[in-house]
Amino acid sequence: MKNQEVAAVFDGIADILEIQGANPFRIRAYRKAAQNIENLTEDISVIAARSGLEAIPGIGRDLAGKIQEIITTGTFKDYEDLKKEVPSGIVTLLAIPGVGPRTAKLLFDHFGVSSIEEVEKLALEHKIQGLPGIKARTEENILKGIAILKKGRERLPVGIALPVAEEIAAMLRKKCPRLGRVHLAGSIRRRRETAKDIDLLVASDEPVRVMEVFTALPLVSEITASGETKSSIRTREGIQVDLRVVEPKSLGAALCYFTGSKAHNIRIRDLAVRQGLKINEYGIFKGEKWLGGRTEEEVFQAVGLPYIPPELREDRGEIEAAQAGELPLLVEMKDIQGDLHVHSKYSDGSASLVEIARKASSLGLSWVAICDHSVSLKVAGGVSVSDLQKKMDEIRAFNQKGGPVKLLCGTEVDIDSSGNLDYPDEILRRLDIVVAAIHTGFKQDAKTLTHRITSAMRNPHVDIIAHPTGRLIGEREPYAVDIEKIIGVAAETGTALEINAYFKRLDLNDIQARAAKEKGCKLAIGTDAHIMEQMDFMSLGVSVARRGWLTREDILNTLTYTELISYLRKDGDLT
Repeated sequence: MKNQEVAAVFDGIADILEIQGANPFRIRAYRKAAQNIENLTEDISVIAARSGLEAIPGIGRDLAGKIQEIITTGTFKDYEDLKKEVPSGIVTLLAIPGVGPRTAKLLFDHFGVSSIEEVEKLALEHKIQGLPGIKARTEENILKGIAILKKGRERLPVGIALPVAEEIAAMLRKKCPRLGRVHLAGSIRRRRETAKDIDLLVASDEPVRVMEVFTALPLVSEITASGETKSSIRTREGIQVDLRVVEPKSLGAALCYFTGSKAHNIRIRDLAVRQGLKINEYGIFKGEKWLGGRTEEEVFQAVGLPYIPPELREDRGEIEAAQAGELPLLVEMKDIQGDLHVHSKYSDGSASLVEIARKASSLGLSWVAICDHSVSLKVAGGVSVSDLQKKMDEIRAFNQKGGPVKLLCGTEVDIDSSGNLDYPDEILRRLDIVVAAIHTGFKQDAKTLTHRITSAMRNPHVDIIAHPTGRLIGEREPYAVDIEKIIGVAAETGTALEINAYFKRLDLNDIQARAAKEKGCKLAIGTDAHIMEQMDFMSLGVSVARRGWLTREDILNTLTYTELISYLRKDGDLT
């Protein structure tokens, strides 16, 4: 997919404009366009082919023309000219999380550094602190940012890797429909939040032909390994993809083996050894005799276990639960009735209420909570009290029409530095749903940050805490919050904790979601969608829930509209 390629160019333009001190609205336009393109669930080259670029939020005729040029050439002339106006070293330093244009220019001007490695060396030697505006804590944050950057380069967010994996799998199915069955494997199949590479598995009696098709796919930029049963390629975006071909009779065993995790596989092999069996990627064996392995169920049955869903295969107690007959019946996408966190044009979303409802209907949802930013968050178009009243009236009128999708009138209300909420209680009381979140003061100490969130939870009008740890995968570490205390107070107050489904957040993560479940908390999945395409990320939120051992009973999204309104103890006066 070219989405990342185009988004990277637009982000690069924004970086340079920021260094030059250009008009902030122009910078924000490029940033927003990059974000919207990055979050598309369809390849932008396909959208361009049908002349649909201007339908993407934030993309007008001018940017559409630039996108076409990037798709064709990999860049565009204005960008190349712009790069000549700023030393490339400064732009390189902006890749470090937490390093802004002023700091990047200061480091470049003072030390002449032009690489992240040089900055890291200077910071480790404590040579940066003492520069104007640079203190010891700033130097420490630069090192933390470099560590985040390195980690992010090693692994891709699942929201980027999964669409590429599904695109390649679809190409293989189309180009060689008679050659075998194509499956995702590895950490992507387990739906880990990040992946080092993409693993694909094909069951076929014609492995050579499958490899020929695979290595000739149009997105291949480099063939890094080629063999009869295993080949590896690198995509244009630099993503490594490994493909293995096995005999059809070994598909189940191979899927178990190549799905992993390593720790889970070791446990399965140990169980097999105790029964005098050997299990590997080729099947189940008694001595040299092949006993089975066509399906994963056969593999688990051979060691006395029921089928264990891929998301649970992390050796976190799933073997013991399976032995005791206590595996949870995990929530599925088909159980999801609605989305608990979507932004509209009332704040910084790109879609109207009608457009959001139409999108929800296409996804099979029956309700959506419209939770726009509150008044103080000016940068995100925070909604004034008068505009909030207009939204209430519009949602009431919409729901009275009796369409297939109901809307809940809500807010993502900001929690200030003291733990107070951005709207007064008399306003919050009138809303269907209140989602509270921190958007400022990320570097406060753990006691302060935790107090802010727990104070918000003790407000009787707050229903959900959004993205409780505030992390951005590969970009920003979680806030210094005491997540155990937050979970404890959530259980005490009946406040739900969000699993934010946006692929850079996935917050709470799977381990935290499971801990919340074990304390009796309810979880709420919200896509935090700002453009309609982001509502498709609901499946990633469900994957986190599944990895967290959650059932439909643990999640508010599985309730019908009537059940949800009743659960929230609201009057439902907007219905």
